[in-house]
Amino acid sequence: MDWLERVAKLRRWTSKDVRAPHKPLLLLYALGSFQRDADGELRYSVVEGELKRLLEEYGPSHPTTPAYPFHHLVSDGVWEVRTDRGPGSPGTGVRVLRDSGASGRLAPGLRAALRKEPALLGRLVRVLLDFHFPPSLHTDLCEAVGLDLDLAETAGLTGAPGGKERAVRRQRDRRMRELVLTAYEFQCAFCGYDGMLGASTVGLEAAHVRWWSHDGPDEVDNGLCLCSLHHKLFDKGVLGLGAGHRILVSQRFVGRSEASRRQVLALAGRPVIGPQAGIEPVAGRHREWHAEQVFRGAPRQP
Repeated sequence: MDWLERVAKLRRWTSKDVRAPHKPLLLLYALGSFQRDADGELRYSVVEGELKRLLEEYGPSHPTTPAYPFHHLVSDGVWEVRTDRGPGSPGTGVRVLRDSGASGRLAPGLRAALRKEPALLGRLVRVLLDFHFPPSLHTDLCEAVGLDLDLAETAGLTGAPGGKERAVRRQRDRRMRELVLTAYEFQCAFCGYDGMLGASTVGLEAAHVRWWSHDGPDEVDNGLCLCSLHHKLFDKGVLGLGAGHRILVSQRFVGRSEASRRQVLALAGRPVIGPQAGIEPVAGRHREWHAEQVFRGAPRQP
């Protein structure tokens, strides 16, 4: 059984470019649980609140329920559910999952493979993170599901050319960062930060507008040069891009300090800084994807 390939090909509900990370989030949570207790089960009524918070923070912007991945992940062969009456999931109803004592855990074959090859856990985590979430959220997400990052980080996925692990990954264009930072003249497109340490930039990153994990190309018109803070807020949906390439700030964001006002709230309605003349700004199709799939709630008025 090629578990890496199976996890890379999780069946997800799709509708155009809608983000649906429900199964990947549940599987990351289950891997974190396995890492702490290889024989433990996840009783739906106990973990429902935690799973719901994960979906609210890292899932789509519209309301959703953890009952769907809890039931549907079984069909991918990596997860099993049983109730007080025996094996099998009772369905996607929240009440029936609670009342039946439904519990889930990794499928027997996957648990056996993880016991036999402990490094497999880190490889599976890396596949899930790379395929479904931007790099700026990987550390926070691992902490949220209780995964040990030392195991999550592995060089195994970039093994020998032609290997199965290499075959399941898209390859990033390493020139992306240099091209985007150059296009925006080495300053944050939102705040203008342009810090240097000697001859090197510090705290500046190339952000994908449409996430690389969701078929976003490594091209300048899908990139923004952002400081570390604004990159994280952009990927979390606090910040966005509106018509006329003006900055959006979510109404859901709350910040009472002067620092929050100055670094976030005051950005609402400001024009993006850059790119330099002759370089195309963020393409409309990528901006629209981010607005629909990542940005949370309605924008604040300037």
